[in-house]
Amino acid sequence: MSSPLEWSLVEGPIPVALTVVSALLVIVLSWTRRTRWWTRAAPICVAVAVAVTAGLRWVIEDVAAPFPDRLPWSLYGWVGLTVLTVALAVARVGSARWTGRVLLAFGMVLSVVIGAAKVNEFFDQYTTLRAVLGPLVSPQADFASVRGKDGWLVRSGRGKPLADVWHAPAGMPDRGAVSTVEIPSSGGFGPRAAWLYLPPAYLVSPRAELPVLVLLSGQPGTTRDWLDGGHLADMLDDFARAHQGLAPVVVMPDILGSYAANPLCLDSRLGQVETYLAKDVPAWIQRSLAVTDDHRRWAVGGFSLGGTCSLQLAVRAPEVYRSFVDLSGQREPTLGGREQTVAAAFGGDQAAFARVNPLDILAAAKFPGSAGFVAVGRQDETYRPQQRTVSEACRAAGMEVRYEEVDGGHSWKAWRPAFQRSLPWLATKTELTG
Repeated sequence: MSSPLEWSLVEGPIPVALTVVSALLVIVLSWTRRTRWWTRAAPICVAVAVAVTAGLRWVIEDVAAPFPDRLPWSLYGWVGLTVLTVALAVARVGSARWTGRVLLAFGMVLSVVIGAAKVNEFFDQYTTLRAVLGPLVSPQADFASVRGKDGWLVRSGRGKPLADVWHAPAGMPDRGAVSTVEIPSSGGFGPRAAWLYLPPAYLVSPRAELPVLVLLSGQPGTTRDWLDGGHLADMLDDFARAHQGLAPVVVMPDILGSYAANPLCLDSRLGQVETYLAKDVPAWIQRSLAVTDDHRRWAVGGFSLGGTCSLQLAVRAPEVYRSFVDLSGQREPTLGGREQTVAAAFGGDQAAFARVNPLDILAAAKFPGSAGFVAVGRQDETYRPQQRTVSEACRAAGMEVRYEEVDGGHSWKAWRPAFQRSLPWLATKTELTG
């Protein structure tokens, strides 16, 4: 039997059980024969749930606007049901004895947990309890013990991929190492700590001279999202087992500054994020890690906002990132609309925005040495047409482009399989395999 830490939170019996429990909570908390309850308390609870949900939706969609697109009504439905359950419990507290109040408090906490679980089920972010607990239960290496800047590197050469000249030494670990690191900014941006994946072939002596993959999160997001929602370490460990321990070194830097911020991966009034990703992060990688300095073997990728950002870097810094993976990205950097974006980031200067907008750059320049893997969920009606536009623009600008659609919407249900499909393509482009 598998550990409870590995039980699925997004499919199977647990989501079904949570739905049943949520329904039972509402029934139990609503049931009474008192007429006054049905004529006064219950309608007030419903009104509170509707008002709070509507207010929250207004704040999320029209005031804070942390998401570039509107969230589905089903998510707000679960929010409303959670608020209703809590309101019903509060309405019963006054007439309950102390044991009843304890049970009511437990019911309120349980309803909030269920509501959060249902929102998570939609985004498919935390698929297991292990992912929820993150670094508290997942293995993490001290970066100082695994960085290994010095030592003999096995290099590919004369057009041969690394896999053709690499032979795994005895004692190579079966899994890669995950560490957290600080990658400082040269100014104008305050990044959070980054995460790092080092494959087995990096952790031995001699080690392979591995390619670099910089992976970026969506928004809202954290720098651990690729590890928790993307199952990155497990996916790359599996890839490495099939390739004598070879896989890219993966760096997951911050692109937001805080959970819900969106500085657009640009150098603008919102922060100097492009400089951070195109100069500071690469400089730290080459200063701190024993990896290839051939940027033809470097790639950048991301999902949602991170996908948009990877496209931006591919056209703004092709000398650093020759290949990119764009999963469900947007056709241009946005805070919800062109005018809103230009006003916030460039003080209304449309020309300044056009100078950094990927589609405008692609229309005016050629990128014959660059390559992109562009993918999106078939059920993602918002981003699917945008990804088609992006792939066509890249192809017209001379890039080698692979476009794919996978099952799923705008969530990890699409991004995980899409990224897995990109791995053989990335391995070829970064000369890891032939």
